[in-house]
Amino acid sequence: MKVAITGASGLIGAALSGQLRLEGHGVVRFVRGTPSAPDERPWDPAHRRLDPARLDDVDAVVHLAGAGVADKRWTPAYKDVILRSRVDGTTAVAEAIAASGRPTVLLSASAVGWYGDTGDRVTDETGPNGQGFLAEVCRAWEAATEPAQTHCRVAHLRTGYVLAKDALGLAKQLRVARLGLGAPLGSGRQWTSWITLGDEIRAITHLLGSDVQGPVNLVAPHPVTNHDLTAAINRAVHRPTFPLPVPGFVLRTALGPFADEGVLIGQRLVPAVLQTSGFTFTHPDLDAALVSVL
Repeated sequence: MKVAITGASGLIGAALSGQLRLEGHGVVRFVRGTPSAPDERPWDPAHRRLDPARLDDVDAVVHLAGAGVADKRWTPAYKDVILRSRVDGTTAVAEAIAASGRPTVLLSASAVGWYGDTGDRVTDETGPNGQGFLAEVCRAWEAATEPAQTHCRVAHLRTGYVLAKDALGLAKQLRVARLGLGAPLGSGRQWTSWITLGDEIRAITHLLGSDVQGPVNLVAPHPVTNHDLTAAINRAVHRPTFPLPVPGFVLRTALGPFADEGVLIGQRLVPAVLQTSGFTFTHPDLDAALVSVL
């Protein structure tokens, strides 16, 4: 296949580009600004511009572009950046696919934020849209694929907490853990749905060749509590778990509104669609996954 990727310079996009090439696929990377390599093509997501002719030789699109959710403090202005970067870019891709008529597959990024706080409830892809800013972003993000849905197969990649050395979240936790200060956040009872970067990439390549459409939870089959995640990270770097949890008010002071939606809520999700489609995880269990990642 020839696969076009947006967000190809990001953590997932860069790994996916390399894996697709290893498997013999052609890769086209859409970039903002002037292309500087033969495999790059221009687009302007902020203005919803992607020339449909740029897709005339493309079989599938993996759309991953979007501003980092945890990169900056959630001011009203940055929250608008988070939303607009997803809706505008996805609209540009979906409308270009509809006009081109060539790509037969669109795998469009989304996130487990769709579900909001699921508490202790085990939730698969049939779970309802939750409450809060991230849930609203995911709803608008997925809806923006609508122009492409009558022209190709569309799947929404609801990705969880990605375990990779260079992933922002895990990198921060590792730094704290190596100082011997790794502690549960808030109550520690909130659930985290995670996946290794390797399984994330394998799942995306699996979905490119499948007939799956609609929402897909890209998470490992065994979610863990924040307490257990913290303890596993500490074990992986041979440090004890700090005995006192980090209180919620401290996290809210440090992280602002992101603390309540990105750290203190629980999401106990399972990858029902992936497993039903025949996908098997290389790293289904957390301790072995962290050993592999590190």
